[in-house]
Amino acid sequence: MDATTPSRRFWILNALAWAGYATYSLWLGVRIGGGTLFSGVVLISLSIAVSLWLCSGVLRSVALRQRWWDGSLGSLVLKLATGVVVGASIAQALTAALLLPALALGWVQLPGGRADYQLSSVVLYWMNTALFLLMWTGLWAGLHGLRRARHSELARLRVEAERSALERDALRARLNPHFMFNALNNLRALILEDPERARDMVTRLSRTLRHALAHNRSEQVTLAEELEVVDDYLAIEAIHFEQRLQVRREIAAEAVQAQLPAMALQLLVENAIKHGIASRAGGGEVHIRASLEDDLLRLQVDSPLCTGGEPAQGHGVGLAYLRAQLGTRGRFALQPIGDRMQALLEIPQ
Repeated sequence: MDATTPSRRFWILNALAWAGYATYSLWLGVRIGGGTLFSGVVLISLSIAVSLWLCSGVLRSVALRQRWWDGSLGSLVLKLATGVVVGASIAQALTAALLLPALALGWVQLPGGRADYQLSSVVLYWMNTALFLLMWTGLWAGLHGLRRARHSELARLRVEAERSALERDALRARLNPHFMFNALNNLRALILEDPERARDMVTRLSRTLRHALAHNRSEQVTLAEELEVVDDYLAIEAIHFEQRLQVRREIAAEAVQAQLPAMALQLLVENAIKHGIASRAGGGEVHIRASLEDDLLRLQVDSPLCTGGEPAQGHGVGLAYLRAQLGTRGRFALQPIGDRMQALLEIPQ
């Protein structure tokens, strides 16, 4: 929708609303004048209607430009009420400025031949004008608030949909097809060659899949739990890569109970194997380090650079999911250092 459409629609409805008010005022003037429509009544009706049309439009423009709806409800009501008071006062002042000289010059006539501007009458005129302006202001302000709420809900639903799509993509990244194909092929070979290792592999594969499917993006696990998943994953990959995959671990004792997003470390290890070990004929070593200092969990996974020395970009979906899990809490970096690729993850506790 064109951004100018709501404003254009408002000005049309605003004109219709105050045209209706002017029509009502003229009809009331005829009733008061005993069936005669006096020119002074026409002047008053049109002057107030046009003034309120302009005042309500200006009030809306100021409210939108200064983003009154971004504040509290009390602040919004106070500002709108102040605008109604000022608008009604301006409308009555402009009408008096037109009517009194016109009466004095004999250009218009009123029932009784004069205008009643005693204090009680002035207050009554003002209250009548303020009441109509207040009702119209409350109507369009309420409709605008409902439209904002609807747009906010749609925006929230879009964010939820995007997050769900990211989680679905991340699930596919977790269940890497190459990993699954290799695991199943290796399992098929082991069933006849080494049934005991085949049973162990089935157990580890089952635990890996269960862990991947059981956690959503908001869940945290301990490093000890995450290391169990990583051990199962590495044991399965070791059957495929055999001597090409070497693993070295340096895990500080104080870090094992630290919290981190589920599958975060597994994603780093998987990325290291896929883009480091698997790309080199001779394989290499994956070095996993974990430490906890000043309530900051620091995880580091080093692996050989891929063949050709180009920095590995990783499977973007999985690492993008990891960044989404971290949000503003934590830091993730992937960079080549010498002949190795370093993935660094820092998570405040």
